[in-house]
Amino acid sequence: QVQLVESGGGLVQAGGSLRLSCAASGRTISRDTMAWFRQAPGKERRFVATITWNGGSTLYADSVKGRFTISRDNVKNTVHLQMNSLQPEDTAVYSCAGGASSYRLTGPKEYNYWGQGTQVTVSA
Repeated sequence: QVQLVESGGGLVQAGGSLRLSCAASGRTISRDTMAWFRQAPGKERRFVATITWNGGSTLYADSVKGRFTISRDNVKNTVHLQMNSLQPEDTAVYSCAGGASSYRLTGPKEYNYWGQGTQVTVSA
């Protein structure tokens, strides 16, 4: 079974940047659609970005388009999320997920395996 471990979260001021990493173990994820989701306190988990198995196509939530960039390194079995121009509304637990049949799928239930998440807090 695939295990995902996120890292890179923390506290940052509005306008700042963070780079999240997702390290996979157990097997290669090089053929899997991958995604980042986030869940703010008291809110439902929502997709942030998705990426195809080879990184050829990506999809972003409107709220982060132009600010966030998803990428992957299939040799290192990792996925990343570069977050720029962070706003307090970006505060959430960010989770890496994989296994959807298409990168166009944005529902959490479409993804088969998940990391535990990393906290991102953006102060005003």
